[in-house]
Amino acid sequence: MKIIADSAIPFLEGVLDPWAEVLRLPGASITAADVRDADALIIRTRTRCNAALLDGSRVSFIATATIGFDHIDLEYCRRRGIGVATAAGCNARGVLQWAGAVLTHLSRSQGWLPSQRTLGVVGVGHVGSLIKEYAEGWGFRVVCCDPPREEREHLGFLPLEEVAAQADLLTFHTPLDATTRGMGSGALFGRMKPGSVVLNSSRGEVVDGQALLDSGLRFVLDVWEHEPHISPALLERALLATPHIAGYTEQGKANATAAAVAAVAHAFGLPLDGWYPPTVTPSNPRPVSWEELGATVGDYFDIEAESRCLKAHPEAFEQLRDHYRYRHEYF
Repeated sequence: MKIIADSAIPFLEGVLDPWAEVLRLPGASITAADVRDADALIIRTRTRCNAALLDGSRVSFIATATIGFDHIDLEYCRRRGIGVATAAGCNARGVLQWAGAVLTHLSRSQGWLPSQRTLGVVGVGHVGSLIKEYAEGWGFRVVCCDPPREEREHLGFLPLEEVAAQADLLTFHTPLDATTRGMGSGALFGRMKPGSVVLNSSRGEVVDGQALLDSGLRFVLDVWEHEPHISPALLERALLATPHIAGYTEQGKANATAAAVAAVAHAFGLPLDGWYPPTVTPSNPRPVSWEELGATVGDYFDIEAESRCLKAHPEAFEQLRDHYRYRHEYF
């Protein structure tokens, strides 16, 4: 069998080679000619899996080493009988670390304590649930919006507009689909209190960048519309700006690669059950107090330095992302 894999996916070298011909290519450069005789793809968000790429190929399975799947035409894959697997939840603690770094920075620079702020969480899945749990432990009042979960589980989550109206800090953790594209709109931002801060580490297109600029609100962004060609105006105005690396921890990347390997192994009957990168120590989740977070997070993630780097070199967005030194998860 033949597998095409994104060359930026770490820990994959040599893992599948005993059972398959593995060709590693830059994700954004994978072409229809490359995949024509491939049985499986292992990709990231930079490879658009649609008819243009897959028509005429023998691809029967796609594993994306990401939590999102908006780069895959799922309806097309369903019609073609192409299996699709994601790495849902793989980087949740990495994004939690990013959020912790953002919140401690804002607390220090703006002079507030968690007990004085309401955090609105939009999307309470793998990531949002962790943000909610830890933020409540840190002392924030947390209000949540997740319409699909609310409809299924009746958890007392609030409508989006009400969460926005109450929040001093509004953080987005939703997938990108027809219902979430542009949900961060001018109308929504108009409901927010002056001085509120918007955080987005989900997908760039979840938030309308021009509406965010027009709102006068402050904001912190890890994801951007039209990556890697990001808006200079948004970059300049952002309190903190990072190049889509919120979930880029060593453990998060190991989890993603392990999930992709497991999915391919299951689909093609390969003896790789339970494989995990041997060079990576799995994370050991634990509670962390606000005081400990403030004293330690900078040792693992200097978000101010990362922001200065991107602001100074926006043209290097893709290089900064692809060659990022993965952080370590310590809580």
